[in-house]
Amino acid sequence: MLPVKLNGALVVNKPSGPTSHDIVQKVRGLFRIKVGHTGTLDPMANGVLTLVLGRATRLARFLQSGDKEYLAEIRLGITTDTLDRDGRILEETTAPRIPPEQAHQVLSKFVGEIRQQTPLFSAVKVGGERLYKLARRNQQVQPPWRTVLIYRIDLREQSQETWKLDIHCSSGTYIRSLAHDIGQALGCGAHLQKLCRTRSGCFQLSRAIHCDQIESQWNRAFFPLEELLPELPRIDLNEQQSEEVRHGMKISGPEKHGKEFFRLFHDHSLIAIGKSEQDQLIHPVIVLHPA
Repeated sequence: MLPVKLNGALVVNKPSGPTSHDIVQKVRGLFRIKVGHTGTLDPMANGVLTLVLGRATRLARFLQSGDKEYLAEIRLGITTDTLDRDGRILEETTAPRIPPEQAHQVLSKFVGEIRQQTPLFSAVKVGGERLYKLARRNQQVQPPWRTVLIYRIDLREQSQETWKLDIHCSSGTYIRSLAHDIGQALGCGAHLQKLCRTRSGCFQLSRAIHCDQIESQWNRAFFPLEELLPELPRIDLNEQQSEEVRHGMKISGPEKHGKEFFRLFHDHSLIAIGKSEQDQLIHPVIVLHPA
């Protein structure tokens, strides 16, 4: 039996094939509540898809900023217009034999802060319209660049044509673009052949449930509001402070904390997210339980 109300995060192991929106629609239909996500996966990809339910949809911007981990398989010697296996082949050549030492050397150049160009076939907006829509109309457009952080790239397996990589990166990183750029650095081209997201923020693949388990086993992969954003410091409010926060009023914060955002609790419930301002004042920027 499904619960009447759920406010929190549900971690789903998205399969390869359906879109992230397909999964959102499925959960929305089952629970009959507002459902959002904290970062999509391309249709070809599988792995951690974190959905936010009910009041937790208001926390999406905080949850989607967490770092990510992926297992990626790239195919050398073939470039495509979408930078992955689902695209149209643009160029094909014989993949060179690259010694492991050289492979590690090339990959090390992509560790740290790097610049990435957004894939042409992506949902990023340029001039108010999605890039993929412009690309399908063959309109000439310059995809924007962004700065991302690659914490680690480990070469797990290597053959002449295929590399399997373990990647830890910041939010906003396009693994398709990374695969393409590695191919350019090798001089043979490459595209993303497989992708699995193993972690998104604090949510691990080991805690995710498959799509066919959502209705019967949702509680195995559900995280209530109070368990979300553990990286933000917690402030427990008294009755008066709680009433002030519920009305959107500022309250006094801890001295010399050096933090920007806080979780504000009252009676063991997360009632708001507060932002630090001058003079140690905390301003509630998201009130989850208004007056």
